[in-house]
Amino acid sequence: QVQLVESGGASVQPGGSLRLSCAASGFSLHRYSVGWFREAPGKDREAVSCFGIDDGRKYFADSVKGRTTISTDNGKNTVYLQMDNLKPEDAGTYYCAAERGGTFDFCAAYIWGDEFSYWGQGTPVTVSS
Repeated sequence: QVQLVESGGASVQPGGSLRLSCAASGFSLHRYSVGWFREAPGKDREAVSCFGIDDGRKYFADSVKGRTTISTDNGKNTVYLQMDNLKPEDAGTYYCAAERGGTFDFCAAYIWGDEFSYWGQGTPVTVSS
């Protein structure tokens, strides 16, 4: 059974850090581009970061550049999203999604999540003092 499971969401204060995890089962992530998407109340879902598996390049939304990293652990079949210096506007439910193949251009073209086949159930992040 193909499955993505996110974890690591929490309530943190502004300036804090979080590491979100996306664990895959039923397929191997090393053949897939993986994106992290955020959905906030009243806003459209948007990509926060994405790793293009075919060229190894990473996409970051302008709002998180410089304080966010995306990394993979093939041994654990898991992708991580490290977010530092969190701001209230970072709050929302974070989803990971995977699509076979893909490059940086794929990530940048589908920032709303279209064309990603597999999705997790989401993990909530709250940023407030």
